[in-house]
Amino acid sequence: MANGAAAVRGGGSGGRRARATLRDVAEAAGTSRSTASRALGGHGYVADHIKERVEAAAERLGYVPDVSARTLKGRSSGLVGVLVSDLRNQFYAELAAGVEHTLSAAGYQMVLVDDHADEERAAAGARAFLAMRADGVLLTPVARGATETLVGHGVPVTELDRRSGVRGCDAVAIDNERGARLAVEHLIGLGHRDIGIVVDEVQWDTGRNRLKGYRAALRDAGLPVPRRHALDLSQGEGDQAGRLAAFLDGNPSLTAVFAANNVMAELVWQELKRRGRAVPEDCSVVSFDDLAWMKMVEPGLSAVRQPVFDLGGRAAELLLDRVGRDGAGRAESVVLQPELVLRGSTAPPKN
Repeated sequence: MANGAAAVRGGGSGGRRARATLRDVAEAAGTSRSTASRALGGHGYVADHIKERVEAAAERLGYVPDVSARTLKGRSSGLVGVLVSDLRNQFYAELAAGVEHTLSAAGYQMVLVDDHADEERAAAGARAFLAMRADGVLLTPVARGATETLVGHGVPVTELDRRSGVRGCDAVAIDNERGARLAVEHLIGLGHRDIGIVVDEVQWDTGRNRLKGYRAALRDAGLPVPRRHALDLSQGEGDQAGRLAAFLDGNPSLTAVFAANNVMAELVWQELKRRGRAVPEDCSVVSFDDLAWMKMVEPGLSAVRQPVFDLGGRAAELLLDRVGRDGAGRAESVVLQPELVLRGSTAPPKN
C-alpha cells in the first residue's frame, strides 16, 4: 500500500481506497498544487528534480484527473469558464490553448465563450457560467460588468491580457508599455524621427499603455510627439482602411510606423503594399504581436512578441490556486515581459 496521502481514507466500505487528487499528489511531493499541475501537464518551468518527485508521487498514488469525482461531491462542477473577445484573432486562440493545457492537466473542463468584444454578450456569458456553477472564470474583460457579476456571486475570477479595474480578482497581463517602448526605441536607434502609431482598443489598458509607451519613448529621446502622428482606430467613423489611407496621406513625412497590434499591422502592411511603398526602404514597420504570417511575408515583419500561451497557462494556474483556497486570499497581479523580434521590415531611413 502507498504511504502518506495514499493510505485508505474513510475506513468503512470494505477498506476501499479513496481516489487520489491533485492536492494529494502535491502534498505527497511536498509542492504547491499549481507546481504539481505544471509538472504533470508539462506547462511552465519546473525544476527537473521537482518534476520527477511529482511524477513519482502521482504514480505511487495512482492519480488520474477526474472531473466527475469532484462533481459528485456537490462542491465542484469541474468546469472553468473562459471568456475571450474574438477567436478569429490568432492571439485569442493561442491564449485559450494555453488555458486549456493547464486546466486539462488538473482535470478541469474548459467552457469557452466568444463575446466578440461586446459588453452584452460578455454579460450573458457571465450569467451562463453562473448557471452552470463554474468553479472559476478566466476572462479578457471588455467592461466591468461581467467581472463585477461573477465576483459579486463569489466566483473566483482571473482577468488576463487586460484589466477591468474591479477589485477582488487576480490578473495576468503583458507589460504593454515596455513592449511599445522596445519597438519605438528600436526605430529611434535606426535614425527615425518621424514615427507614426496606428492603435485601437484605447478604451482598454492594453491600447492605452501601448500608446503611452510610444509617446514616452519619443519624449525620452527628445523628439516631438505630434498628435497628427497617432491614428486611433477605436474612435471616429468610417472604415478602418479608408481612415488609415487618409492618415498616411496627411503624414507624408513618416519614415516608420508602429502598429499597436496584429490587426493594425495587417492593415498597415496591406496599405503600404497597395501604395507601392517598399518596406523598409520607404517606410519601416514594427508590429505589437508576432503571428505566423509575419515570418512568411517578404521582408519578414519585426514584431514585439508576447508569451501568449504562457499568459493563458499562468492565468489558469492563478485561478486554480484561488479555487483551491475557496476564493480566499489577497488578489494577485502578474506581469509577463515581451521581447522584440527583429526581421527585415526595419532599416535606417533613406535620408
